[in-house]
Amino acid sequence: MGDENSEKLFATIEHGKLLRSRLILKICNDERAIKLCAVIELIHLASLLHDDVIDSSALRRKKPTVNALFGDRSAVMFGDILYSKAFYELTKFDPFIAGTVANAVNVLSIGELEDVTMSEIFNTDKEKYLSMLYKKTGVLNEASCLSAAFLAKLEYETIGKFGRSLGIAFQVIDDILDVTADDATLGKNAFGDFREGKSTLPYIYAYEASTDDEKTKLKSLFRQEPTEADKLWLKSLFEKYGIIDKCKLEAKNITFDGINAIKNINDNNLSTSLIDIAKSQIDRNF
Repeated sequence: MGDENSEKLFATIEHGKLLRSRLILKICNDERAIKLCAVIELIHLASLLHDDVIDSSALRRKKPTVNALFGDRSAVMFGDILYSKAFYELTKFDPFIAGTVANAVNVLSIGELEDVTMSEIFNTDKEKYLSMLYKKTGVLNEASCLSAAFLAKLEYETIGKFGRSLGIAFQVIDDILDVTADDATLGKNAFGDFREGKSTLPYIYAYEASTDDEKTKLKSLFRQEPTEADKLWLKSLFEKYGIIDKCKLEAKNITFDGINAIKNINDNNLSTSLIDIAKSQIDRNF
């Protein structure tokens, strides 16, 4: 990172699933792709650092967040350092890739602001929520796949569409896990999304299916710390209306939109590898 303070903060961060890097290296496995992975992961980490400050998150990936350890100011500034480092390295790439990734960061930031705005009220608009997911999650996935395909001289717009779909579906699965997995599996508190003001897909579908009394109670839990009784009530509500299965079907449909886009690309081996990655992400339980 270039200085002792940044190195200290960086050492506290637990790496995630590296999905974007895995996709990049499947699409274009050479030295340029490795450098692109580094840029994308720096951007992703920077966005998570800012996200954790916005959400006042104390845990991520089973470890204390940078803001929990060193305070919000340090976390925000370190995120800025990672962004600036990523953009410096980005100047060494073809202008098309630099522009693609830079635009993705702009859209990601707009999505983060939308998420903050939407957290003020209980959102019941599915399309509005999925649009925000594209901006916060899908667009960086899209840019990663598109840029790697451009490097490899493949059908980059088609492969970019695959990345877009997988990014959105990945987040829908995260929405599901927030209400189905336990704290230990998640590496953070379960049912945290609703407490943070995120009306995710399970809650949107549950609201649509609920009676008036259930709607009233569901809205009363928005942005509140749920008790164990509240969690049990939510789980029973989701089970009553088949909400989890409905969300899984939504994630699969979005994923298959992406899979259908790459079925006819010129490289059959690549298509098979990307489809395998997509299916593994949708079937995951952590």
